[in-house]
Amino acid sequence: MLPRIAIIGTGPTGLYTFKGLIGSSVRLSITLYEADDEPGKGTPYHPDVNDPAMLSNIPSIELPAFAETLVDWLRRQGDDRLQQLGIQRPAIDNREFYPRVVLGDYMQEQFRLLRLAAAENGHEVTVLGRHKVVDIELQPEQIRLSVESPDGRHDAVFDHVVMATGHNWPETTEIRPGYFVSPWPATALKTVRNERVGILGTSLSSIDALMTVATARGMFYADAAGDLQYQPAEGTEEFHATMMSRKGVLPEADFYCPLPYETPKVCTKEAIDALIATGRHDLLDDVFDLFRREIVAADPDYAARIGLSQLTVETFAPAYYADRIQSDPFVWAARNLAEVEENRVKQYTVPWRYAILITHEIVARVIPHLNEEDLKRFHKLFKTIFIDDYATVPLTSIRRLLALSRAGKLDILKLGDDYRIETDETGAERGARVIVGDVEHRFGSFIDATGQETLSATDLPFPTLVAQGGVRESATPRTGALHTLEGGPDMVRTGGIDVDEHYRPKIDGPLSNRLYCAAIAFLLHKEPFVQGITSACEIGETVAEAILTDVAPASDEAPLFQIPA
Repeated sequence: MLPRIAIIGTGPTGLYTFKGLIGSSVRLSITLYEADDEPGKGTPYHPDVNDPAMLSNIPSIELPAFAETLVDWLRRQGDDRLQQLGIQRPAIDNREFYPRVVLGDYMQEQFRLLRLAAAENGHEVTVLGRHKVVDIELQPEQIRLSVESPDGRHDAVFDHVVMATGHNWPETTEIRPGYFVSPWPATALKTVRNERVGILGTSLSSIDALMTVATARGMFYADAAGDLQYQPAEGTEEFHATMMSRKGVLPEADFYCPLPYETPKVCTKEAIDALIATGRHDLLDDVFDLFRREIVAADPDYAARIGLSQLTVETFAPAYYADRIQSDPFVWAARNLAEVEENRVKQYTVPWRYAILITHEIVARVIPHLNEEDLKRFHKLFKTIFIDDYATVPLTSIRRLLALSRAGKLDILKLGDDYRIETDETGAERGARVIVGDVEHRFGSFIDATGQETLSATDLPFPTLVAQGGVRESATPRTGALHTLEGGPDMVRTGGIDVDEHYRPKIDGPLSNRLYCAAIAFLLHKEPFVQGITSACEIGETVAEAILTDVAPASDEAPLFQIPA
């Protein structure tokens, strides 16, 4: 009997796992379950969930190829197809950002090519759309799935199961009239009226929510000078949007830099691993010192300007954001956009920005080893710097924000720490009230676009798996705990799902350890930068390698073929 493998979800993580598996010289039986009726698109890129104005957060140059790169796929499309996608052939470029729905079409086509390659290599592949896995049970040697489909409910047994369920979407978006807990699905935002609209957050998700609402009430166009403008439609005079966040700043535009990442000079993998090897868990200040020295080495002028030598984990973020917070957000955005456009032409990289970018994944290596106190400090004080630096947004998004501002349709609200959001739970009053200090802001529609929250073991939608202890919250060394005689520190459960280096949940007892948690929402606690398609690829490759190591004989030297990349 062939090794039986189930992949739950056919979004990016599921597809990269599938790609890694089908290169095996051991024949496999692979079943892919997808709750949607179009396997391979992935919910974040599906047309039923996204508005055409919503842009992806990754350019082609950063997107790991499936069977071919995104740019190669676009270039082989006919002119009519490109027109449907809203893409001009001369504008196809490795560093361009494309609508989310374009990535969905690309991934679905890549899934088809991967299935052809799998069949050529002798694998048995079954793709089941409109099949939702509703429960998982670990058995001593196998794993049982309960699946709901149009034909009813049935069970299936596998040797390996990969949970690649992706984002955790709320079942209902508009939980009260005019109050939305997520910008997705975008179709839910059609109930937004021509009124004051509040959007919590200023990230790309928030911008996408704004664009969904704005493009339904007007259009963007290029004027005679080539600048992007916004023309409101007739009858939309009452429409006005307010984006809001604690700092009241906009994200910066995607900056030019060398790819793949260059190697840091000071804050290297070796330096971080040496700290981990000490066995200590109060490591955050030592990590920050490496990070600080990296910036000094890369950009001494910037380091001197912000007084970096005197900064700590607690004071770096205020210094990093200071100039932006003190500036008008749209003035800053216009200046940043001009700088980024000039740097792209010159192919110039801002050294300090790049230093932060190339160290974020290296710094992340230490996070699973931090004690409870330093883990809290990292999430509260340090994490935001890296996210702000790598979560820059497409230049088109900034141009659209500036166009809406010039049209008088958008402003930014700084919330600070003294604010609260109130809703009418009776539903008699639409939207929400946002109270900042003593000032109340009233919105007829309100959209929480702050993104995916971190989930823990008890949030898994598989009741048997949770009840049998098949997953548990991540363990963190207790602050100040002494090492036991066995060498392990006292531990405290702090959230997420506790997994090993192969993404297998850590469990005790005589149960199968061939379940893999590749669902990003449950990994963010210890891997806060595991977001986006590049992370999906890394997770998928790791899981596939672990499965193949388990099923392959020791003499298995190499796969029969390689998927082109």
